[in-house]
Amino acid sequence: MQNILFTWIGATDLGAIKEPQRCGVGPIAQAVKEMVWDELILLCDYPKAKGKQYQKWLQETCQFKEVSLHFVSLSSPTDYSDIYHSASNILQDIQRDLPEQASFTFHLSPGTPAMAAVWIILSKTKFPAKLIESSLDHGVKTVSIPFDIAADFIPPQLYAPDSKIVQLASGLSSDTKAFSDIVYRSQIMQQVVVKARLAASRTIPVLIEGESGTGKELFARAIHAESPRAEKPFIAINCGAIPEELIESELFGHEKGAFTGAATSRKGHFEAADSGTLFLDEIGELPLMMQVKLLRVLQEGEVKPVGATRSKKIDVRIIAATNRSLFKETAAGRFREDLFYRLAVAVLLLPPLMEREGDVNLLLDTFLQRINKESRLLPTDEDKILSASARNLLLNHSWPGNIREMINTITRLYIWSPETVIQENDVREALLPNPSEHNVSDNFLGKPVSQGIDLPEIMQTVATHYLREALQETRGNKANATKLLNLANYQTLTNWLKKYGLE
Repeated sequence: MQNILFTWIGATDLGAIKEPQRCGVGPIAQAVKEMVWDELILLCDYPKAKGKQYQKWLQETCQFKEVSLHFVSLSSPTDYSDIYHSASNILQDIQRDLPEQASFTFHLSPGTPAMAAVWIILSKTKFPAKLIESSLDHGVKTVSIPFDIAADFIPPQLYAPDSKIVQLASGLSSDTKAFSDIVYRSQIMQQVVVKARLAASRTIPVLIEGESGTGKELFARAIHAESPRAEKPFIAINCGAIPEELIESELFGHEKGAFTGAATSRKGHFEAADSGTLFLDEIGELPLMMQVKLLRVLQEGEVKPVGATRSKKIDVRIIAATNRSLFKETAAGRFREDLFYRLAVAVLLLPPLMEREGDVNLLLDTFLQRINKESRLLPTDEDKILSASARNLLLNHSWPGNIREMINTITRLYIWSPETVIQENDVREALLPNPSEHNVSDNFLGKPVSQGIDLPEIMQTVATHYLREALQETRGNKANATKLLNLANYQTLTNWLKKYGLE
């Protein structure tokens, strides 16, 4: 097992070079001399000349050559946000290239108290590690921290500056009720929300793309609520849930007797949403012939009910959504190019939950608090909390169903957990298996080639699926992922990741 020591270079360590009588050998050299390490990783926010001088001195003094030096630019040696992100990024980069058995140790003594505090947070969350400290009087000893922290915990204060800068740069006010139901703290979601708010004040069409359960309708409703049309109708339609023979009538309405069963005239969704917003969910499911008629309505600004002789003027803002890439659907001929460019004015790409760093922990607490509050009306129910091990299991789940899956899982946990503290075993029983893990071969190997297949798309889907699974299983460790996928070497894996946009 590789034993690796991570530490910031502190003032006492630099002082050991010129003032050994006052500083001794310094905390870092003391740890190197008294304990056995395979590698030493130095983080340095001092000028490069000082860092390199200390690296050379340490190697000569301790007769230890495996010393790597990483320079970091901090706005201040007490800036928690800078320290956290700098150390986290270096650890993540190094961890990818190490075998799974590698063991990390963080040195608390060198550097500032803020640096020591961040080491403690990292050791208890994203990068499980031992902690040590050293002094002239007591030597080097292991530090025991008698508490646990959830694996995705990041102090909210670390996000506040970025959020404020984004708001100021965009000219947006910080208070908005319309988007209050969208819970986030990650930078990627901050950017999406800012774009959504900027688009809301205009009458341009909006196209929202994202996996199922990422909150596309929630965004659509927020955009409408912050728009000048907020007091007008908001009509939501699932295009994939309407039978093909009824789509035209549902969207544009029909006259009495227009077809068998049309006993009365009926307004369509477009007319019902006049002066307001029409949300076309799963727009990619519309048949091509219906896409032609929809395009004409958007171009002309009028609808013609089935069986009518005259068209009706309408003023409707369109927000469309899809769980596919509409660009790829257009390129494959399954979606009309002219309609795509008519809809794709303001395009919002909602990230899957697993890409929203820092949001999972916040969402877990939000949904559990919400269920606790709703259940207080029942005399037999009481508030429940997550144990650290239960939380960590939830944080490491891939959430293929995104927000919707999380809400349902938290609901099951609340109902099924017998105690007020939800335990790890409760979570294991409540989590559902990932359907995509079981139907890959059924989806692709069962297609009749006589009808034509898109082999490059199938290969990309399969490769992307298993590359992501391997990286998730190994927590981003490329060396172990290479073995799981039976690839020739590390470079082959890197080439595959680049080819499919996962690097």
